[in-house]
Amino acid sequence: MQKRIIYGIDIARGSPRARELPRYALAILKDGEVFHQSMLRRQKIFNMIQREKPEIIAVDNIFELAADRSELLSLMEKLPEGVKLVQVTGGLHPEPLVRLARKYGFSFDPENPNDEAEACARLADLGVGHEVSLFEDITKIKVSRARSLGRGGWSQNRYRRKVHGAVLQRSREIENALKDLSREKGIRFETVNVKGFGGYVRSEFTVYAKRGEIPIHPMASNDSQVSVRSVERDKIRYVPLKPKNPRRKFTIVGIDPGTTVGIAILSLDGELLYLKSSRGIAPDEVVKLIAEYGKPAVVASDVTPMPSSVEKIRRSFNAVPASPGIEVSAEEKIALGRTFGYSNDHERDALTAALLTYRSYKNIFSRIEKKAPQNADLELIKFYVISGASIEAAIEKARASGEPEKPKPREHAEKPEDRAVDESLLKMRETVQRQSEQIQNLQEYLEELKKELISKDRKISKLESRLNSFKKEAYSEIRKSKEINIRDETIESLKKEVSHRNKTVKELRRRSNKLRKIQKMEVRGEGTAVKVIAAFTKESIAETKEKYGLKTGDVVFLENPSGGGTATAQILVEAGIRAVLIPEDISHAAEETFFKGDVPVLKNIPLERAEDFAMAEPETLKAAIADWEKEADARRHKAKEDELQSLFDEYRSERRRGLV
Repeated sequence: MQKRIIYGIDIARGSPRARELPRYALAILKDGEVFHQSMLRRQKIFNMIQREKPEIIAVDNIFELAADRSELLSLMEKLPEGVKLVQVTGGLHPEPLVRLARKYGFSFDPENPNDEAEACARLADLGVGHEVSLFEDITKIKVSRARSLGRGGWSQNRYRRKVHGAVLQRSREIENALKDLSREKGIRFETVNVKGFGGYVRSEFTVYAKRGEIPIHPMASNDSQVSVRSVERDKIRYVPLKPKNPRRKFTIVGIDPGTTVGIAILSLDGELLYLKSSRGIAPDEVVKLIAEYGKPAVVASDVTPMPSSVEKIRRSFNAVPASPGIEVSAEEKIALGRTFGYSNDHERDALTAALLTYRSYKNIFSRIEKKAPQNADLELIKFYVISGASIEAAIEKARASGEPEKPKPREHAEKPEDRAVDESLLKMRETVQRQSEQIQNLQEYLEELKKELISKDRKISKLESRLNSFKKEAYSEIRKSKEINIRDETIESLKKEVSHRNKTVKELRRRSNKLRKIQKMEVRGEGTAVKVIAAFTKESIAETKEKYGLKTGDVVFLENPSGGGTATAQILVEAGIRAVLIPEDISHAAEETFFKGDVPVLKNIPLERAEDFAMAEPETLKAAIADWEKEADARRHKAKEDELQSLFDEYRSERRRGLV
């Protein structure tokens, strides 16, 4: 049998907020025996926690372990399942550790970290303190792609379908596991799926249960990955530990009945002892659960009149009934429960019933605390007041039950004593009568439960036989339907892909036929190949050069000749092209550059186009080039004449200046 292990931790040197890592004193309590270790770093302690998995980690202040809430959250996420972090000094209003130790019968040296660590461990072993809860009873599960789809290529659709299909398959596996969990334990969950090509891009599951209750763990494969995380609370919640062998306390119980039963239990001090909802829980199990946390003084519902199922539970405890008397809006319920936190509507409604009841008694409880003697049992007095007694009568009853009078010799008996004995007997008779009524109520309730159980067993047997037959029929139909849907989606996707490819093939075939025609014409000498440049820019020229090349003797067609200048034209001149064909005029600078480079610029030459190629009639092209060369010769001759005339005029001007 594994021993109960409790870790007590106290800071020995430094602080989590300092630059230097702090050191800690550790006291390990194993079934009464204490083992000390000193000056340990936090990481080493957490490595030991991973190995030994203690039941409790006890501290007097949780922020001795972490500098802030964010760091504390990170530490608690690393704790093994089932390990509790407990602040032994209390929750929102801590009590000094020295005072607590004295209260439970032992002392220690507050200057010695080892002693403080041991005191924390021993107090936690006694059930003293509050468990630190940073996470809601809600778990988020996310299934997503394990890698990016990238920019893609020819096989992009097939790759995308493969990845999305893997996410879809993993999501269905998790959904089936959660459905089984829901049937077995009544755990509720919600699903959000984002569809993609061939499957899911991602799936998100919100499960209303603790992470340790869900048999799904983080994982990753080549195509999909699964992340599992608990939902963080807005505020730190402190849940009181259940003390060892506790004296049965009086409680206020709120119940929300139905298929899913919500239960909230408060102490008479307004402290939340229990809050949870359970699906399909039997009434006798509800009674047992409530009894574990004490004796209900009040059983409450958030609706008026009280439902019969809640009334039966109330009668089993002979508790005082309570309900708000008016309808409580959802906004009020949310505001009431926000401080404590809840996981669903059933827990919220049960908590509302308990809190409204506590509020109705809060003022009278304050008066009791003021009027009661110093050492009086306040809880017992409150219980008597709830049961209908006045504050004074309740104080007397509590004193009588807590401090019974010692018997006195008969010779000293006087009339006041006789009256006290009579009153004591009367109280005893009232107690016996009340207990007899309670026993009778419990017996009646037990008989009702037995009858209901027999009836339900019969009904369950019939429904199970019908359900089995339905399952067999429905299972085959569901499988067929799913397979058909999957195949229909696949067929539709393939049809779209085939249609797209047919269009692409048709277009490529048309281009191929055109190019083949141009090639034949060129081979037979029926045409001259012309390379088409989309725009008269450096980028378009470079693109054409990269795709098809530009060599000496090529003829090019500038589809959009506007915009180009001297530098752009010079690129074509240096390439050694034979001629430039244009549909409209080009800039004067570009034309001048082509003229100087002896490259003919021909306008409106008829072409047979095919994408980036064209074909010109050889004789037409040859004649146009010849005409351009004639014009170019004339232009050059004229330029030489102008140059000679300019020299002659300059010479004459200089002679005149010399004569003068």
